[in-house]
Amino acid sequence: PLASKHFDWNDLPYQADTDNLVRGTQQGYNRCNSTTEGPDSMCQTATVNHLDDWCLWAPPKPDSTIGDTEGEEVAWCTKKGRGTRLIPGGAITGVQFTRAPGYLQIVGFIDQTKINLQSDDGGGELDPHGADFRGNPLGGLVFSNGFPSNGGKNDTFQQVIEWHNFMGSNSFCFKVCDPAGPNAAALCQHIYDRIGVSYNCPSAAKNGTFEVCDSDNQDPPGIYTDASGAVQTYSQPPESLGVISTLPYTPKVPSSSNCVQYASTALFTDLVAPTSAPTGTASG
Repeated sequence: PLASKHFDWNDLPYQADTDNLVRGTQQGYNRCNSTTEGPDSMCQTATVNHLDDWCLWAPPKPDSTIGDTEGEEVAWCTKKGRGTRLIPGGAITGVQFTRAPGYLQIVGFIDQTKINLQSDDGGGELDPHGADFRGNPLGGLVFSNGFPSNGGKNDTFQQVIEWHNFMGSNSFCFKVCDPAGPNAAALCQHIYDRIGVSYNCPSAAKNGTFEVCDSDNQDPPGIYTDASGAVQTYSQPPESLGVISTLPYTPKVPSSSNCVQYASTALFTDLVAPTSAPTGTASG
């Protein structure tokens, strides 16, 4: 299983997944550097670090959907130097980065057509599990230098074992759970792929606002307290039963503090708007 494979940032394999099973082979590579960086990069090593430094998983080819390409996604990032594709300037329209005891989380809003998604794609979930345990994308690795357990050493990266990235409907969430934490698998639960960002990553993110906050831990996805005060676990129905129109609870947004807001132009200085974009939209 992908979630059982551990790698060192400075000694990554060319591909984390070397299998050739029902879903085929890994489409990209994990050893990424200046020679792989650019609009055609097939880097499948992502990082989530700080408000101005994170990646998303998105398709390598235009006009795609998450459902059709979940095994093939590549890293699209906000910083140069990772060997990845860069999110085009102007695509990101709002983000909230939260630092919780058990995880780091980026929730935001994006013009998803600029990262190869169809405008109306409702999207889905990427995580290191999947039905065959090979992950979505296949072989996709995630690292961070932002955890308390990292000791503030921004030049070193820890592999994130449990994470989830929800993409679609021009919004996103990428949560990376601290591997040193006691509840990483529950906080980065991967079985609620049909109920989206608001239930898996409850937040106070606002379109047009760019901020970083300290936060309490959220309740693990799917866990809620009912009207009688009893703790319940939601069971997601299979797709064969149709659209999920109602849920028995409303997700609780965890308390946050020490929020600081920034201008997007001060954050995403590496992102350049496409040459066809109007003048004045050169920054995220």
